[in-house]
Amino acid sequence: MDKLEIFYNQLITKGGYALVLEGIGVTIILAICGLLIGIVIGTLLAILLTKENKNTLEDALVLLGKLYVGFFRGTPIVVQLLFIYFVILPLLGLAGSSALLVAIVIFGLNSGAYVSEIIRGGILSVDSGQNEAARALGLNSGQSMRFVVFPQALKNALPNLGNEFITLLKETSVANYVTVHDLTYAFKTIGSASYEYMIPYFFLAFCYLMLVMVASFIVKKYEGRLRVSDKR
Repeated sequence: MDKLEIFYNQLITKGGYALVLEGIGVTIILAICGLLIGIVIGTLLAILLTKENKNTLEDALVLLGKLYVGFFRGTPIVVQLLFIYFVILPLLGLAGSSALLVAIVIFGLNSGAYVSEIIRGGILSVDSGQNEAARALGLNSGQSMRFVVFPQALKNALPNLGNEFITLLKETSVANYVTVHDLTYAFKTIGSASYEYMIPYFFLAFCYLMLVMVASFIVKKYEGRLRVSDKR
């Protein structure tokens, strides 16, 4: 029996395809939920970082935010997963927590560090005259940010947020380090069942390539719509 037949036997005859389908779903959930958490955290941090005339509490929060960004941007995601899951959670008495939930939170925290810079760049890209005009119309700084500056900043940042989602899709491949049953876990399990990894890992790479290509297509389509709307 050659390698392809062994792989077919594990994938189809012995039901390995169910693991693959589950893994694809988990991978997409990790990426989407991680990005959503990252957008919330990143937006709040970006607004705080760009706010003028901060008070003492806000200055302290900015310092904590910079430490947070430094940690999550300065260490590999796999190290963050292992450190938080196997070190921090046991110290907090949370050992045995749902691996999927923990992974979603960690990917969200990781994404938030990058999204904060994306949103901050979007805010800084908005012409300062927009804010001045809003203030002249009687809006306070919070209202000016909410109704005038932030909507434009978010529009400017959307293409980069799409790229962040694509990055997250690929980074989720390390989630199996904390026993999450993602796409990588599925093909590792199929390979270990027959002690033959060449074909399973080939199809693993192919699946990630397809997921990234679909996500890239959606992002490019959306960017095209943004360019069309800007010309109107």
